[in-house]
Amino acid sequence: MAVPFPDPASDTDPAARLLAEAAPGDNAPALSVSQLSAAIKRTVEDGFARVRVRGELSGAKRAASGHFYAALKDDNALIDMVMWKGQAARLAFRPEDGIEVIATGKLTTYPGRSKYQLVVDTLEVAGEGALMILFEKLKARLGAEGLFDPARKQDIPRLPRVIGVVTSPTGAVIRDILHRLADRFPMHVIVWPVLVQGDGAAAQVAIAIRGFDAIEPGGAVPRPDLVIVARGGGSIEDLWAFNEEVVVRALADCRIPTISAVGHETDTTLADYAADRRAPTPTAAAEMAVPVRAELQELLATWNGRMIGAANRQQGLWSERLTALARHLPRREALYAPQRQRLDDSGDRLDRSQRQRLAVVADRLATRGASLRPSLLARRWDRDRARLEGLGRLLDSLDPRALLSRGYAMVRDAGGAIVTTAAKARAAGELRLQFADGEVAVQPAGDGASSPRPARKPPPEPAKKGQGELF
Repeated sequence: MAVPFPDPASDTDPAARLLAEAAPGDNAPALSVSQLSAAIKRTVEDGFARVRVRGELSGAKRAASGHFYAALKDDNALIDMVMWKGQAARLAFRPEDGIEVIATGKLTTYPGRSKYQLVVDTLEVAGEGALMILFEKLKARLGAEGLFDPARKQDIPRLPRVIGVVTSPTGAVIRDILHRLADRFPMHVIVWPVLVQGDGAAAQVAIAIRGFDAIEPGGAVPRPDLVIVARGGGSIEDLWAFNEEVVVRALADCRIPTISAVGHETDTTLADYAADRRAPTPTAAAEMAVPVRAELQELLATWNGRMIGAANRQQGLWSERLTALARHLPRREALYAPQRQRLDDSGDRLDRSQRQRLAVVADRLATRGASLRPSLLARRWDRDRARLEGLGRLLDSLDPRALLSRGYAMVRDAGGAIVTTAAKARAAGELRLQFADGEVAVQPAGDGASSPRPARKPPPEPAKKGQGELF
């Protein structure tokens, strides 16, 4: 198929040109994409350097870097927004989808994606209606974690010795609480001063609650038995610090029983749900904390009177019962008479038995005594003496010293042990020969005999005991 040549008329049509050519008189040179994007960016940022935009959050997410990304939308349009890490960390609430907010910042472009976005410096909830939506969302989320579960609630102590109060030290709230406590039952009160409104208030309240909970018993600062978190009335925005998640979690984690007294009776905060008890006003919190001293004393007096009356009535009842039972008991003489008779009979039998026993023993002693004669004792003495003399003679015959007197000698080594063989004598070296009249030191044959040493006198023989000394 033949391809037709271009119409010569196309040489004058710019759209049909193949190569870009500058037209005569044209002073707008071609821009690069980056140049055009930079020009658009300058135009947008100069024209919208400071804007406030109201819209509903959509696609809210916080990146790992800490930056916050979302989109602001209404019924007909949508604008992307970004909040850098520093500003996002100072947010007074947790942004979630569906919350209507007012974002303040500047409009800029993102050349990498050919789009524009809002860089937000300040993000605020748009009105009390939006705050209520945020309140309900936060309440549902924390409630799902069980932070408001009634099973977590602790009982308020009947008579706390130390009360911790978290509130502003300069407002009317602390004066009302102290005045009410002084009227009812004066107690030791520790005030932890905090901001109750504005930036940083929620963090200070949470730190105070956890600070009281961290006090160890027995330390320099007494540990409270009860903690009251209090603030006066105000709008939902004024009370918002007590809806913050950090405050709710601090109350839920506190091991000390807590009372929330934030706002007036019609005001409700998430702190009320997390605390162990909610008081409609700070003054009411003081009334919940302690009883009226005079009423308590009156109650104690009433209980004491009732206890004494009950004891007296019981004692009277027991006395009546004892008297009634005593009427049915037999007389003492009638109870003792059989035992007395039995005792008399036993005494008579014991006396007879002792006399019979003494008679038997006397008769046996007389019989045995008659058989004891001096001649029998002498024969027994002679027999035992003869036996002892025979044992003495046998002992003398077995004494080795008696053999020494008949010409025998006893051989000992240098250590004094008796040598019984020739081999032992040769191995012993120096020997000692014991005779009846002493010892002589000698050397075995072959080792060279040494001159005999002077004989030592034998030890004196123990004197023989006579027969009379053995007894």
